[in-house]
Amino acid sequence: MINLCVRTADGPKPFGNFNLGKNRQSATELFRRLKVSSELDVHDMLYIEFTEMLNGLPINIDIVSCDLQELGINCMLITQEVFRISNLQ
Repeated sequence: MINLCVRTADGPKPFGNFNLGKNRQSATELFRRLKVSSELDVHDMLYIEFTEMLNGLPINIDIVSCDLQELGINCMLITQEVFRISNLQ
């Protein structure tokens, strides 16, 4: 699962998520293709979290940050991949 979060005064606030299915390898490959900032910084406003559900609990695998333009590109990339995966099943 990929979660989109924005930093607020109260901490990160999730505002969207993409369910990538149960194939961890394809989800990991997609996450690695995302356009992100080079380093995670506490001042970054937008975060993309890569999580996996284990026994009903979310486990963070990785977290990256991006700017607003990168977020738009990433949402388009993720949507295309979800559409492709959904139509292959």
